[in-house]
Amino acid sequence: MATFKTISSADIKTTTSVLNQLVDFVEEDISGSASRKKYQVFVTSSGGNAITSSLYHTVYDQNFTLQTSNELFDMTMGLYSEGTVATGSQSSTDVNGKRIFPSVSLMMREKINIYRQYAQLLLGTSTGRFTAPFSNSTSGVDEVDEALFINFKRLFVRDGIKRETFAIKMFQSSSFGDINLGDALGDITNNQNIIVTSTNPASGSAIYTDVGSSTSLENSPTGGPVGNIVNAANTSQTVGLMFYNQGIAVFDMKKVFNGNQFMTGSIQTVGSTANNVNFSGSFGTDFLVSASMDNIIDHIASTRFGSGSNTTITFQNNTKINSTLVYCRATADEFNYSSNPTYTNSEGRIRVINEGQENIEKAFSFITTIGLYDANEELLAVAKLSRPVEKNDEKDLTFRVRLDF
Repeated sequence: MATFKTISSADIKTTTSVLNQLVDFVEEDISGSASRKKYQVFVTSSGGNAITSSLYHTVYDQNFTLQTSNELFDMTMGLYSEGTVATGSQSSTDVNGKRIFPSVSLMMREKINIYRQYAQLLLGTSTGRFTAPFSNSTSGVDEVDEALFINFKRLFVRDGIKRETFAIKMFQSSSFGDINLGDALGDITNNQNIIVTSTNPASGSAIYTDVGSSTSLENSPTGGPVGNIVNAANTSQTVGLMFYNQGIAVFDMKKVFNGNQFMTGSIQTVGSTANNVNFSGSFGTDFLVSASMDNIIDHIASTRFGSGSNTTITFQNNTKINSTLVYCRATADEFNYSSNPTYTNSEGRIRVINEGQENIEKAFSFITTIGLYDANEELLAVAKLSRPVEKNDEKDLTFRVRLDF
């Protein structure tokens, strides 16, 4: 039978601490086709020339077909409905105000809707417009109309990303883009890849970071704490936003990529019986309009992050640990006896080490376990000591029990 003592509110303290964990992602996980999963849910029609595409890709830490693989982040893109790329490619509207786009474009409504979904989540309104910097932006310069969205998984974000720890390395231009249309197009034999090439060599490697965000604390009504992502080589150039609690990075593609880069190759299209046509045009105003979202994400993932084992994205996460500290105090006159029946003899006298010393030797006990009970004497938690601790009338002991959750 246990010995009880009432614990008052003065003996209970609560505290919160934060544990930081370093997270990093390597280049080949992003650029590799086997570690990037597609969800081809968009279909242009039910005919033989139908084009299917994903709305986003999920990047894994290894081949996504393996049971041991972990989801790292999702990658997608979107266009602001009133941006120059979206309005410039629009041909007209119908009687209901629905936008009509020419056949040389693909998935324009989906690209606009993706942007609206992120605006609703992070800005609180589907008609919102991302700007980088988040505040004090310059009109016509800092609007994020062509956005690249990276959603880091909760397994790595935990309770949020720590400020001033995020960094990402990307190439601003590329010499070619492996678009991997084999799985999407039924009329392409042998799963061959469609290549988008450019006249400029791969160059413009840059590191983008949220340095300085701790001194400029900003918050979004629905997105929570937000920081500006800047070019590490020129911190006055803001290229995107980091929503720390959400674990979502938003990049302005016209700043992080060379929008004027001229590209040639083949892309998916609804205007050809072969489902793909020769393409030539700039990355920013032509490729983002004419290519499907699979084409665009494949090109960005396979050419803008490298293909080696170097780290290309890194940050520290925050894990909040809520702790309840219970101080269990045993004064000099308390807990010097054991409630174990073997502690007394048949006459009810306390057993001592040496016979005949009952009135000389003092009683003592060894504390090994502390149990926390509720008002109904129901056991809630048990704390085990690493070793027994002797208790006698010359000792005043305090045991601290910590409950983390």
